[in-house]
Amino acid sequence: MSRPFLLGLTGSIGMGKSTTAAMFVAEGVPVWDADATVHALYAAGGAAVPAIAALCPQAVVDGAVERSRLKDWIAEESTALKQIEAVVHPLVGAHRAGFILAATALHVPLCVLDIPLLFETGADAGLDATLVVTAPPDVQRARVLARPGMTEAHFQAILSRQMPDADKRARATYVIETVGLEETRNSVRQLLERVTKPDA
Repeated sequence: MSRPFLLGLTGSIGMGKSTTAAMFVAEGVPVWDADATVHALYAAGGAAVPAIAALCPQAVVDGAVERSRLKDWIAEESTALKQIEAVVHPLVGAHRAGFILAATALHVPLCVLDIPLLFETGADAGLDATLVVTAPPDVQRARVLARPGMTEAHFQAILSRQMPDADKRARATYVIETVGLEETRNSVRQLLERVTKPDA
C-alpha cells in the first residue's frame, strides 16, 4: 500500500501558515499540526505529562503542563530544553507516524504536515515536497503586532529563533505569497492540482 504524498508546510510567524493550512483542510486534505499535537501531549491526560512532571514537577498544574513554567525552567537550567525534547520529540514523531498510517489506510493522495520549525529541526527529511508561505516584511510585522499581548521585543525574539524567510524560500519546493485570501486560496488549489494529478 503506497503512502500519501507528504507536503511539509512552514513559514515564519505572521506569514499566514495557519490560514493556508485551513485552506488545505477546506479542500479536503488531511493536515497534521505539530503545534496542536504538542498542546494535546501537554494537556490533562496527555502522554507527555508524567515524564515532564518527573523532570520539572512545578511545570505541571492541575494535571497539565503549564508552558510558561517550562519556559522559566529552560531559562534557569541549561540542559532543560534537551531534556524536554528527549521526552516530546519521540511522542510527536509517533503521533505523526500514526497520522500518516491512518491516511495511507484511507488511500488519501496527499497529506499536509504543518510544522513551524520544519527546516530548523530537520523535519523536512523524508517528505516529498515542502511549501513555504511568505509575505512582505511590513505585512508580516503588522499581522504579528496586531496579536493580543505581542510586543516588538517579543516579535524580534521569535524571529531570532526562526530561519530567515529568504533561506526558507530558497529551500522550499513551492512558495505561496499570502497577501490576499482569494489569491492564496487559488495558489493552494493550483498546487493541489499540480501535486495530485496523475503522471502524464
